[in-house]
Formats: sequence, C-alpha cells, structure tokens
Amino acid sequence: MAGFDDVEGGAYDFSPGAQVPLTGAGGGQTAATQALASAAYRDGPVTDLLAANDTAKVSAPRFSLFEPNLGEAFSRAVQSRMLGGARKALIQSFGCEPQVVVEHCLAANRIRRERDARLTVVMVLFGVLFLPGVLLWLGGFQLRRTLAGAQDRRAGALGMGVLVALGVLAAVFVLKLPFTGFWAIYLRVMLVAPVVGWLLAKQICERYAKDLRSRWEGLLSGGGIGAKIPEAVPHAPGDAGAESIRLNLAKLTAEQRSNVVFYAGPKGILGMGTRWGSWQLAEELVPASPGTEINPFRSWDVARAIHDQLRMLERTPLHTGGFPRPSVRHWVVAPVGEGASDVSRPDGQNVEAYSVKEFEVQRICNEQQFGSGNRHYLGVQFVLWDGQLVLTLLVNVTVLHHTLRIEVTGHALGPVHPVFFSKPSPRKKTVSKTVRFWETKDIELPLIEAREVVRLAARAPLTWFPPVLDFLGGKLTLPEPFGLRHVWADKPWRHRFMADDALRAATPVLRVVHAAALKVLKENNVDTEKFNARSLSLSGQVQAAEPGNADAYNA
Repeated sequence: MAGFDDVEGGAYDFSPGAQVPLTGAGGGQTAATQALASAAYRDGPVTDLLAANDTAKVSAPRFSLFEPNLGEAFSRAVQSRMLGGARKALIQSFGCEPQVVVEHCLAANRIRRERDARLTVVMVLFGVLFLPGVLLWLGGFQLRRTLAGAQDRRAGALGMGVLVALGVLAAVFVLKLPFTGFWAIYLRVMLVAPVVGWLLAKQICERYAKDLRSRWEGLLSGGGIGAKIPEAVPHAPGDAGAESIRLNLAKLTAEQRSNVVFYAGPKGILGMGTRWGSWQLAEELVPASPGTEINPFRSWDVARAIHDQLRMLERTPLHTGGFPRPSVRHWVVAPVGEGASDVSRPDGQNVEAYSVKEFEVQRICNEQQFGSGNRHYLGVQFVLWDGQLVLTLLVNVTVLHHTLRIEVTGHALGPVHPVFFSKPSPRKKTVSKTVRFWETKDIELPLIEAREVVRLAARAPLTWFPPVLDFLGGKLTLPEPFGLRHVWADKPWRHRFMADDALRAATPVLRVVHAAALKVLKENNVDTEKFNARSLSLSGQVQAAEPGNADAYNA
C-alpha cells in the first residue's frame, strides 16, 4: 500500500492512487461469485432469499404496488451495506470475490435507473397531466394486488372484476358523458391516456427485462457480460460521488485481504465455517539427553517451520493429481459473541489497511496464549469446486509451563445456496395446433406481465428518492455480521464428494504439521519420543475422521 491519504469524512484511501476499477475481470469467473452476482439481475419475489438464510429480513410493504422484486432489493441492500458511508465492518468472503458482486449490483442499478428515467417521462406525460385517471387505474391495480395477496382464487377473481369494472366505466365515459366542452374531452382522455402510457411503458420494460435476463443467464452459464460502472470513475476533480464509490471499493478490497478473522462460538470462524474436527498434540518438553538443557525457542519458530512445510503440500512423490496450490497465511483470530450484531476491526499503529503487521502477529503468537486477547493461528486454505467449497485447517501452537501443545482444527464452508443457481425460466406455453390438433406448438409470452408493468411504472418516479421507496414498498435487511459468502452458504456434508474432500485433507495436513514441529524440537535438543508416540496415535485417529460439532461443548 502506498500510505494513507486523508480524505473528507475521515475515510482513508487504501488504493495506490487514482485508478479505474477493474470490472468483471480476473478471478471473478468462479461459480460462487457468479451465482451471487446473478442475484442482482433477477426478478421474482424477494422472499425467495429467506430460503437461503432465514435471518435475513424483508419488511412488509405499506403498499404492495411499490414492493421491490428480488434483484432490486438485493442490489440496493448490497450496495448500501458494502459501499455506504456509515457501513460496519465486513466479513471476508473466502472462495468469492465480493468486489465483482458489488460491481454487478452497481451495474444492475444503473440499468434500472436508465429504465426508470424513461418510465418517469412516460408517467409525467401520461400521468401527471391526467392524474385523476392514473390514480383510478393505480387504485384498481393496488386493490387487485391486495386481494390476490391472500392467495385466494376468489379474491383474485374479485380483483380482476374491479379492473374490468374500471374498463367498462372508461368505455361509458368515452361514449357518453353528462358534460360538454373542454371537461368532456378531458374526462375522456383522462381514462384513455393511462392505457396509452401503459402500452409505451410495456415496451420499455420488455426491452430492459431482456437485457437483465440475458445477464442473469450469462453469469450462470459461465460467461456473461462484465459489469460496467462508469459512475465509479471520477470525471472531474470535484466528482465526490464517483470518488466515494472508488474509495469504498478500495476499502472493500483491503478488508477482503485482512488477516483478522472473528470466532463466534458455535458459529465457528465467520467466513470459514464451523469447526468440524480437532486434533491435539500436547506433551512435556524434556531435554533429549540427561544433564543438558533445551535450546531456547519460541512458538513463532514452530509456527514458521510449519508454514514453510505446508507450502509444499502440492508436491507428491507420485505423478498424479493431489492438492492444488493452497493459501497458507498467519491469522489473528478475535473472539466475538455468538449473537454479535457487528464486529470491529483493530486499528492503531500495529495495523495497516485492516491487516495486523507481521511483528505484531509474532508477538501475539509468542505471548497471547492464555487469558483474554486475540490468538494466532496458522491456516492452510483450499478453495475447491470453483469457489463452492472452502476448506481451512488452522494450526495453533502454545507453550504453557513445560507443555507444548499443537492443535489442528478443520473448518468447512459449504456451497452457495441452490436458490442462487436457478436460471431464468422461459415465458411460453404449449398449445394444440388449430388444424393438426394432435400436434402442439410453443407460444412465446411477454416477459413482463401487465401488473409488473404497472408496478415498475409506479415505482419509477420514486427511485430517485430511495428512502421514500423503502418506506412505501419495504426493503431487504441483510444478516449481520455480514459477509457475501458465508451468510448464503449451505452445509457441505450434503454433497458426497465435497464431504470426502474435507475429510481427506485432514490426514496429510496433520502429518505435515507434526513432521515440521518434530524437526524443530529435535534441532533444539527436545526429547521427541512421547511426541512421536502421540503423533502416531493421532495419525491413526485422523484416518477415521468424521464431521462433528467441535464447537458445541457438553456443559
């Protein structure tokens, strides 16, 4: 990092200077990233997200005509939560690139703003000038949606009857009115103009619906169009909005690279998943030869030796597959409550760009081993199945009195919930042919239904005032502490091959950890007989590893 530039509002520039954000490039082509990004372009009810995480909340709309769909609610919630000026700290999204997801949310919002700008013009021309007629039609549609919301066929039929009655009333007004002159013409046009505006709005909505659905389909098919966010590129020195987006994207990247994670009790380490297994090697430190002393060494010496050996995991004596290149990092684990509503990242002279500096990591490893405070863990992480499975094995080294303890714990973060992998269903129906009635044909239906056009047109003028729209139509509240990846993760143990990968990784990692630790002990004149015996015992136990709830203690 190129230092911190103090900017307005107390924020800091974590980027190496002015730059254009890279959109849709690089490592964003992963299944987890693209599945989450596709939610920004989706239609359908926002309540579908509750199936992926029941702690997410969807506030009830005051008027169902203004409620958002899934893509609108998800894009706005993610953009506000991850780029907002008053946002809280975020949890790292391992196996996913959150910046790519946020960029797609920004791109989806930009597309919808372009659509809403055109719909707003239609509403002004055909709505404001003929407001009484528009209010009558909107009232009819609102009544229909309210009645249909009860999931009662009779109520739905009654709502349809209301719209038919309005149509009949409009026809009567057009044919015969008790007024003459200007008011007669105005009353006739007042009821017909909203219908003409609806036809124009339908064409606009149909065109943008095809664009949004093509992006949704493209992301889930492994390709798609990259997100374009020109609003994140400052066009002038005083472009505060674009500069704010650029800085917040840089802060998001810095948080993603932070070496501080949070342990939330039975929830495990946030972002890494719950702890499913634990293996402990703890024996007394005794000199190798009587009358001699142990050469002084520290916990960091053992951790560093283990780190060097874990980087060699991808090597194998046989010409076969094996491990991909793992990520080996030193982590600072901070404890938070199981029901914590937020987390706070450390700051001060020992922290730079949300990451604890290396000399402070060494101090924590050597000194903070008992009592309150953060702890040091050495982690080896495998991102598998195109980001769908994240395996993390953490190593903790402690020395209390004459006892050296080396603990290896396994964490697994499962795939993104299946709700994010549903592709857009084609709008068509199968009917019998007129002449050859024994044969069938498919008829393409409009992508946008009549009620959806009315909803989008009614929301369009209010999209320039998001708080008002949230008040009238409700909004999505994301689960906290929030991280794009872990809040939508499913359990990995339901997938046979994913479960096998998690269990298989434990044995070689444990043996490498023990071999590296024993080498350090021998070099420092420590008797390794008991350590060897315990290591062999653990090596046998780990071969029968089974996933459990290692963080759930029986009190």
